[in-house]
Amino acid sequence: MKQQSRTHYCGDLRSANIGEEVVVMGWCQSRRDHGGVIFVDLRDYTGLTQVVFKKEINAASHELAESIRSEFVLSARGKVNPREDGNVNPKLPTGEIEVLVEELEILNPSLTAPFMLDDRTSVDERLRLTYRYLDLRRPTMQQNLMLRSKAMHAVRSYFIEHRFFEIETPILTKSTPEGARDYLVPSRVNPGQFYALPQSPQLFKQLLMCSGYDRYIQIARCFRDEDLRGNRQPEFTQIDLELSFTQPEEIFSLIEGMLQYLFKETIDTEVHAPFPRMTYQQAMDEYGVDAPDIRFDLKLVDLSDIAANCGLKVFSSVVAKGGLVKSICVPGGADFSRKDLDDMTDFVANYGAKGMAWVKLNADGWQSPIAKFFSDVDKHSIEEKVGGQIGDLILFCADTKKIVADSLGNLRKEIARRRHLIKENDFSFVWVTDFPLVEYNPEVKRYTATHHPFTMPNLEDLEKYADSDPAKIRSVAYDVVLNGVELGGGSIRIHRQDIQKRVFELLNISNEEAQSKFGFLLDALSYGAPPHGGIAFGMDRIMMFLLNTDSIRDVIAFPKTQKASCLLTDAPSAVSTAQLDELHIRVKASAQVQQS
Repeated sequence: MKQQSRTHYCGDLRSANIGEEVVVMGWCQSRRDHGGVIFVDLRDYTGLTQVVFKKEINAASHELAESIRSEFVLSARGKVNPREDGNVNPKLPTGEIEVLVEELEILNPSLTAPFMLDDRTSVDERLRLTYRYLDLRRPTMQQNLMLRSKAMHAVRSYFIEHRFFEIETPILTKSTPEGARDYLVPSRVNPGQFYALPQSPQLFKQLLMCSGYDRYIQIARCFRDEDLRGNRQPEFTQIDLELSFTQPEEIFSLIEGMLQYLFKETIDTEVHAPFPRMTYQQAMDEYGVDAPDIRFDLKLVDLSDIAANCGLKVFSSVVAKGGLVKSICVPGGADFSRKDLDDMTDFVANYGAKGMAWVKLNADGWQSPIAKFFSDVDKHSIEEKVGGQIGDLILFCADTKKIVADSLGNLRKEIARRRHLIKENDFSFVWVTDFPLVEYNPEVKRYTATHHPFTMPNLEDLEKYADSDPAKIRSVAYDVVLNGVELGGGSIRIHRQDIQKRVFELLNISNEEAQSKFGFLLDALSYGAPPHGGIAFGMDRIMMFLLNTDSIRDVIAFPKTQKASCLLTDAPSAVSTAQLDELHIRVKASAQVQQS
């Protein structure tokens, strides 16, 4: 039998098609035999259509339909009929019609699937990833990837309308480690030398600005060989852009417009702009993190000035050593039980805190084990500073700046979750600006770039602190944060060779090392490079918000596990000795033992 051409998708048929002869193709979702009449729900990515087999219409097709099982691939030709009274399914867009089959072809049978391909059945994720091609047939996964496709189209459309050029940059490039580890690719034709897979197109997009392309956009694949945790993947997709002759204000406006357009086009949601802004220092002071969730209050309040002179030595000694005492005031939190308080003490211990003090503000005064260590004046000052009212709870953490920030920054989110302070389907964006240019890395005993070494410093800070205290130098860098998650980050770049060399000096990168790693960029900057800047977004993170899912693996077609392995293809895997010989590579004996 010659395979016929499909005339309609399964989910497209409606009452208006009644009387038409159609050919539909897809997978058998289910089969029901009702005493001589066989009903099959035929599925493709657009939806379901009920196809019906009757002996009097075509005995051969009816007989063949008896052998159909779930996930058989079928082609059915027939006429669109109205469903009989009582059989209309209002839950389906195609629920008013059915296809009375005149000719059936089984294009491919199927083994019994290892799990049900519906959204009602809970399936272990490892099994889903092992049979990902089946998992991707489930309606939710198909909707996820189709929305991702729509989102990528929207992003491209927006930037093309704003005069951006879409330009592809190399995947095989030079290793310039200044952050996460590179994935290395050995060169067969250059023995002993290696390419690196790009952690981002950063250097190439800067070179494009030097080349005069003015506005660049790429939905780029990026790779980082780092220990995986949470929702990270070794390879990911980035919305990457760069502009010439620009300033942060222009970039903020462009990105706010893009996010407004993207959310409207994909999930019909209004995003309000302009986004609020705060400096990195404000974010750390008030939220304890550089990616603050501003959907709820519970800000951190510094009480170090009061605690320095209080009678509680745990507090005063911490301040004397240069640490901090900070607090969170929980409105109505005086109803927390002792178990609740113990649970929160255990919670902050995960972030290095040695304990947590608390005060309940009752009508008759403070209820707390630490109340006796504070004078009435200090109590009043604390209440006033945190904005405490009767019925509230004040939580305290005293330790190093980092431990206090980590502990209370995460505790405020945990309290918001427990107290149901976060509105559902609320999208709260915020720009965080003025990040430190560098931070001291005790492991390598030198300053390293907070973002990357091509970020423009605040020039006044550079002159003032370069020699005395580099950690105080602010950069012209910015992140856009959504609901406490960094969606993207960028900066104005260094476009002058003299400034770039000075930043390399701050990072203890010698002229020889700079020339070896970045000589091509330094040369480009000396040939009339324009001022430029840009930003990059994690496409996968954006999709998690658009699809309201907690797992990044649900928005990627073929993701890796947290051990950076692919259960579907069994990658990474060993290769033959012949392949290794071609690449002039020898595998250590210890690695061979691990592989076996």
